[in-house]
This record gives sequence, C-alpha cells and structure tokens, in this order.
Amino acid sequence: MYKINAVQSAPWLAVSERPSHRRERKALKAMKSSCAPVALLFMILLALVPVDGHAQSAAWPDDLVDHMTGSWILQEKIVGRDAHHEVRAEWVLNHQFLYIHERTIAAAPTAEHRYEAGWFLGYDALSERYVLHLLDVFGGRFSETLGYGIRDGDSIRFVFEYPDGPFHTTYRWSAQSDSWQWLMEQKDKSGKWTTFADLKLTHAPQ
Repeated sequence: MYKINAVQSAPWLAVSERPSHRRERKALKAMKSSCAPVALLFMILLALVPVDGHAQSAAWPDDLVDHMTGSWILQEKIVGRDAHHEVRAEWVLNHQFLYIHERTIAAAPTAEHRYEAGWFLGYDALSERYVLHLLDVFGGRFSETLGYGIRDGDSIRFVFEYPDGPFHTTYRWSAQSDSWQWLMEQKDKSGKWTTFADLKLTHAPQ
C-alpha cells in the first residue's frame, strides 16, 4: 500500500497552500517582524538629520538680541495715550526664539486700556533675516502676519505687511544707557508715515 501525501491526493490544492509555500510565508513573516524595529529606528534617526547644510544650528546666539533678556519697565505713549507696561524676555525653544511677554502693570491707572501680548523673535539663517511673530489680546487676525527684520548696527527694523497697510517696528539698543527704544510706525491711507508708538524700556527694579 502506497502512502499518498496531501498534495498527491488533492492536485487541485493551490500552490500557495502547499506545505513548502506555507513554510516560506512563515519565514518571510518572521523576517519582517524582526526588521520592523530596525526600520523604525532608522526612520527616527533620519528625521533628526538636518535636511541640508543651511539647517539651523542647535542654538541661535545673537549679541544684540541677548541684551533684551530680563525684566523691563515700558513707558511713554501709544497712539497718544499713556502706557505703563512690564516686559519680560527670555530664551525659549532650544534657544531658537526670544519670547517677549508684555502686559499692563497692575498699578496702572484704571482708565488705561489693559493690554497683553507675546512676541516670538527668531532668526531665519537661510534667508538671513529676523522674524517676529505677535500674538496678543486682539486675536488671530493680526497674528497671521509675520514681521521680517534686518539688523543695522544696534537696531533691528521689522516690516509687517498687514492687510490694511504696512507697519514698521524698530528695536534700538542703547549701550550707553542700557535701555531699548521700541519705535512703531504705520502708513495711513494717504501714504504718510506716522508714529504709532515711541516707547522706552528701562530695567525693572530688583
């Protein structure tokens, strides 16, 4: 009596269902499972590699912007009205941005409009220009527009192209007085530039 195997007794059995092919599929599945962690690690390492030689370094050092770190008192006038604000600036996000937090001081006159804003000041090494992103109490409309700036000595002049017209913000450092000037200008409908605010920042008392 001859011993007949499953394939001989069932010639219609699909090739993929024969024992030899089942063993091959199991071996291939095991190989894929063992390679998955290696492939995942490779993808993570690839994501951490800079795209090109122009990628930003681990930290962004800036000898001018660094003078703005710390606590400040901001005074003078905004659109002709007195402003009494406090400003706190510190490096954040792996030293890629200077975060500037500005708000009306608690002791300001009750008639003074309360204001609060967060500024993110960074630098685009590829385009060789500063970038300034404003988020404040007036909502998302104005935060859609970024300011782009160029350094000139101890000052940085930013240009915001708002839907209702261009707006300039100039940060000017005075080494002699250890203070900052924030000059803000806007262009009216007639094309004339006017001063929106001319503010002075001095160190807050310790």
